[in-house]
Amino acid sequence: MSTPIKCLIQNLNLVIGCDIGCPYCYARNNCRRFHMTDDFDVPVFFERKLRLMENPKPHTWLLTGMSDLAGWEPEWVERTFERMRAHPEHSFIFLTKRPERLDLPIVPDNAWVGVTVTRASELRRIDELCGRVRGGHLHVTFEPLFEDLGPIDFSRVEWTVVGTETGRRRGKVDACPEWVASIARQARDHGVLVFMKEALEPIMGDESMVQELPKSFATNLR
Repeated sequence: MSTPIKCLIQNLNLVIGCDIGCPYCYARNNCRRFHMTDDFDVPVFFERKLRLMENPKPHTWLLTGMSDLAGWEPEWVERTFERMRAHPEHSFIFLTKRPERLDLPIVPDNAWVGVTVTRASELRRIDELCGRVRGGHLHVTFEPLFEDLGPIDFSRVEWTVVGTETGRRRGKVDACPEWVASIARQARDHGVLVFMKEALEPIMGDESMVQELPKSFATNLR
């Protein structure tokens, strides 16, 4: 049986808000449901949450579960990176759908910066990420997956996450096993670790599920 990713990686939502407007966005729905901010289109930085990094037990945190890194103000990034460098025992994950807006010349060693890709026309985001992030580690998340992606350049990527759309959105697209298998096969050919999210288990079958984590993440789970 697959392991839910939320059991392995915790959310630390330093910023809440994003103006991209994806129709499948769960974060926007959660923000409205729980009244987290007045307007999800306007990102808000909760600097006080930085103190949670003081936890002496190593953690792996996703910092963009309710935002997009490209929507963070430069000073928010600077303050966050400063605190991350002070706590190398933790690992921190960031995601963006707009890597062309990033300019990160010096990324902490314990940062994992990635892009979200949902269809073949978005594969250029991987190249954009590689050109704009120097330092740290790079990863790609293919979720939700809307079509077969074809050839993928994994040359600078260390880890990839694959998922399918969840929820009850009208027009929801379920990933096909062939799409997922192609991504996993290409990643493996480049020595890239693969993590299939638990929602794929009914689609892929238990025997085909792969859930690999970077060594630094595994260490943090002790």
